[in-house]
Amino acid sequence: MKKAIVVSIIGASMLLSAGAGVYAGTNMKEIKAYLNNDIKVKVNGKTTQLLDTKGNVLTPISYDDTTYVPIRAISGLLNVAVDYDPATDSVLLGEKVEGTPINANQTFYTSIKDPNLTKYKGTDYKEVLIAKGNGGSNFQLTPNKKFQKLYLQVAAIEASVNLEFKDTQGHLLKEVTVSIEDGMKTIELNVAGLEEVNVFYGTEGVFVPVTTSYYK
Repeated sequence: MKKAIVVSIIGASMLLSAGAGVYAGTNMKEIKAYLNNDIKVKVNGKTTQLLDTKGNVLTPISYDDTTYVPIRAISGLLNVAVDYDPATDSVLLGEKVEGTPINANQTFYTSIKDPNLTKYKGTDYKEVLIAKGNGGSNFQLTPNKKFQKLYLQVAAIEASVNLEFKDTQGHLLKEVTVSIEDGMKTIELNVAGLEEVNVFYGTEGVFVPVTTSYYK
């Protein structure tokens, strides 16, 4: 399993617009750099623009014979998750070292916490989604572009169930069948660059622990 790549960065656009006194007492160093509009970025042979989260065009920076590009824009083009850890002033790329339970990243208003209903094969999962649909139904997950992988635990509770994972445009990301014989099955899905994932299931229903399903 891949570990996160951790790098420290300096906000170049801030350095170019703020006075030197703003960063007194930090580890930042003032430099003289240049916005380089001659630099082109190609991904798989195709020229592309670097954009910020609001869709504004970003320009590479040249400094000391090295070209610097905005890490969030590049990670989006390469389909690699990016997040920021303020506690260590670090940017996290790819899978994180520690998993984040999916219920720590979003609130599931339809989840069940009744201990009489949260047990599966002797294990109490504390909080679960027990989903049964008439003609099929779905639930939504929101990785919010912060994670590289989803590890979703699923058990079939009545009969084998087919699950389809789709993005917000309805594109099929993955299709998995879980049988009763599988027990608690862990499904791995690449969620890099995705705000939301919709999980569709059949009428048979599923048991999904939201405490032990996690992102990395």
